[in-house]
Amino acid sequence: MQLSRDFVVSIDELSKARQQAGELYLEFLRVPALSAGLYELAAGAQDPQSPHGEDEIYYVVEGRGQIRIGDVDYAVRAGSVIFVPARAEHHFHSIEATLRILVVFGPAEGAGA
Repeated sequence: MQLSRDFVVSIDELSKARQQAGELYLEFLRVPALSAGLYELAAGAQDPQSPHGEDEIYYVVEGRGQIRIGDVDYAVRAGSVIFVPARAEHHFHSIEATLRILVVFGPAEGAGA
């Protein structure tokens, strides 16, 4: 599912498309200035991501766990907003309830230096 025009979509629709794709992350929007996707990690899952060349904002739609940014752990839950600067080491861990996370990259993922 790739959207690049005006749109309205539900998180549930994105989640279904992500599941059908068989991936943890589904990018659904890409323009030069930013990209956005849905990232889902089941309770107890390991987060395989590595640092990105772009700044990121995560919005936790549902779930509960922790994120480590650098060497600091932060508790996250539905409603948490997280900023991770470009190239910062980070990953979610200690996931107690499935995390459903809206991710925004600026600029678009893969465009950062």
